[in-house]
Amino acid sequence: MNLTPIRNLLRFPTVLFLPLAVSVFGQTPLRSVDVANKPGDKWVARPTRTLEDLPGAAGLKTDSGLSRFGGLTTRKDKATGFFHTAKIGDRWWLVDPEGCLFLHRGVTSVSRLQTPAAENAWKQKFADEPTWAKQTTNLLRTHGFNGLGAWTDTELLSAVKTPLIHTRIWNFMSGYGKKRGGTYQKPGHTGYPGDCIFVFDPEFETFCNEHARQLSAEKDNPWLLGHFSDNELPLPAAALKNYLSLPATDPGHQAALKWLRERRGASASAADIQPADLAAFLEFMVARYFRIVSTAIKRHDPNHLYLGARFHGSALRSREIFRGAGLFVDVVSVNYYNAWTPDPERLAMWTTESGKPVIITEWYAKGMDSGLANTSGAGWLVKTQRDRGLFYENFTLGLLQSKSCVGWHWFKYIDNDPTDTRSDPSNRDSNKGILSSRYEPYTPLLDSMKRINERSFGLIDYFDKN
Repeated sequence: MNLTPIRNLLRFPTVLFLPLAVSVFGQTPLRSVDVANKPGDKWVARPTRTLEDLPGAAGLKTDSGLSRFGGLTTRKDKATGFFHTAKIGDRWWLVDPEGCLFLHRGVTSVSRLQTPAAENAWKQKFADEPTWAKQTTNLLRTHGFNGLGAWTDTELLSAVKTPLIHTRIWNFMSGYGKKRGGTYQKPGHTGYPGDCIFVFDPEFETFCNEHARQLSAEKDNPWLLGHFSDNELPLPAAALKNYLSLPATDPGHQAALKWLRERRGASASAADIQPADLAAFLEFMVARYFRIVSTAIKRHDPNHLYLGARFHGSALRSREIFRGAGLFVDVVSVNYYNAWTPDPERLAMWTTESGKPVIITEWYAKGMDSGLANTSGAGWLVKTQRDRGLFYENFTLGLLQSKSCVGWHWFKYIDNDPTDTRSDPSNRDSNKGILSSRYEPYTPLLDSMKRINERSFGLIDYFDKN
């Protein structure tokens, strides 16, 4: 008797097998996971693909022959001493400092949790900062991660013998906004008046040039992948109308009116705006931001990649935004929510319009078995830690099958602590981490992460051949 189906049902208690599931990247998943948007919502079965569901891939060995940076020594491009990008055939890659093809698999926000209970747990487990840095690096590397995402304690983690490949985020626009005044806190990011970033302020360019001076401290560091300039800027489709709604003395209003009149005539006003004007202005405005910031970054650090500003929300549907950014970034960064499986057409659009590869810089699922309320944040809600692992497998398989994605950063290292009332409203009470807020690992999640991470190069070859 073949007991495999029974064992699979026991192994995945919240997984349902669907004989007629929706096709994902051209393949039919054999299973689904119950998913909701938030507590109290109806659970919906989502088709889910895992490593075991790929015909002929279950026996894939773990990747071997890796460079000290984590690149594939058997497949090379030119070596520059720093990370760069390359399109080889029809697939995009990162390339490590030794010229080895590379995929950045990281976790964001790898730092200590600053609450009394979390600090007490930290002291019991690690005793001191060097011990934490070493053990945390080992934990990530043991589970196939080679990188660190935004908001990470890079100073401590870079001090270990062989560090992970890190990134930095610099908050150019939000930093300027804090100095200028007028910004406010929104869940997950900074808010601006009328959703209008201050890109037309004459002082913004000067601020960026000064702000970027600090980047020169790491310009010769081969373990740095690159820089994010901001996080989740508001880039609404109606930006032209929004800027024209600002006070007439505002530089944004004046710039938008000047742009419109050069396009539509000297007497043009908001009443004359056509749909094509909205799209063209959005691309113009986005390109201005990325030109200013990229120029500042490259002036003070010409060696590392400019990783963009972590697009989110409605921006992910806008061809104009990706075209405007693509003129100046090296990699397009995307915080990708509201997708259980990556949309291959959308991934292709991001790269087609920008002309650059993509890195997914935020995504996660929250487990109801964590004991947390899980009311905050944008990630999916699932029932168990094993389901979180299944989501990781399903999502990353889609990214690996795409030829435009060069990496991903799971959000995040450690769970929210509900006692931390100073945290961002989107980070209050949710199970987002690979560790609990008391530094206990979520083993079922980490097991799935390890399965995919350690076979990433082999899986790319699998998809490229099938």
